[in-house]
Amino acid sequence: MLEDLEERTLHPRAALSSRSRGRDRPEEPDVERPSYQRDRDRILHCKSFRRLAGKTQVFLAPRGDHYRTRLTHTLEVAQVGRSMARALRLNEMLVEAMVMGHDLGHTPFGHAGEQLLDEVVRGGFHHVVQSARVVEVLEKEGRGLNLTREVRDGILRHSKGRGNVLLRGAGQKALTLEAEVVRIADIVAYVNHDLDDALRAGLLSEGDLPAGIRATLGSGRSERFATLVHDVIDTTRLDQGGHVEMSPDVHGALLELRDFLYARVYENPVVHDEFLKAQRILRDLRDWCLENPERLQERHGVVARPGETLERAVTDWLSGMTDRFAIGTWEELFVPRPWSLL
Repeated sequence: MLEDLEERTLHPRAALSSRSRGRDRPEEPDVERPSYQRDRDRILHCKSFRRLAGKTQVFLAPRGDHYRTRLTHTLEVAQVGRSMARALRLNEMLVEAMVMGHDLGHTPFGHAGEQLLDEVVRGGFHHVVQSARVVEVLEKEGRGLNLTREVRDGILRHSKGRGNVLLRGAGQKALTLEAEVVRIADIVAYVNHDLDDALRAGLLSEGDLPAGIRATLGSGRSERFATLVHDVIDTTRLDQGGHVEMSPDVHGALLELRDFLYARVYENPVVHDEFLKAQRILRDLRDWCLENPERLQERHGVVARPGETLERAVTDWLSGMTDRFAIGTWEELFVPRPWSLL
């Protein structure tokens, strides 16, 4: 019934559950849930998803109750993505499944942790690749979640750093339009909530935003969200065979807002100094892990998977840590404790 509902209501170019490219390991269909809903549920119940609650978005291990974490970021991206997908008659459940898995491989301490691992790990490190590894290899005691190919492609396509937001051209083509929605929803969510957190932290005020950004996107979080979401819906022309799009003015203002956040928030000296401390923690932990494999196995149960290196196992362990677990492990290993005669 649910698959038939998709057939009757979604856009002809939407990804249908009944036409999925399938999983690496074939499975019998679920009697109640279409394939993308099943993927969403698997991600929602995995351990890596729960750990997102303890991972930094921008502000490291924040004490305040209202700063975003990777988990709340994921939920906000899902809301934005589903709003776009619903209006465009694309598959909301596929969008949500992609979003729920998109940051599972993110390090503790946000991009500070990612940057450090990228510097010290042979071959580099990127949370997108690690997120795919989490769902394909690491979860369920090494069996992986066996997700559909479409969901895994959406996870791999979401990240853009300071690069292009819109997926255009054959070289960047995603398997589904839903993956294009997720890529845009990610940046729409994070520029707005990171700005909101920066305002809460007192790093800047609403009046610091360049006038051009405020004139195009609006003043205030709700107005900016509405402008960006509505622009995607109004500009995209799926009937004409196009990509998920934004108008030039709004797209340009979005990129300008991203650059503003890099200059005033992400690279702010106050925030950056804390990033350096976080990187020191991960560097020390990594060095300690690689010094003595037997000690690492005995104390933390970390061992290399068959056919893989110890460095790979250590990278998996470190990238899976929450902020507080990383800080606590570092303190346990490197901070002297008072001697007790008890």
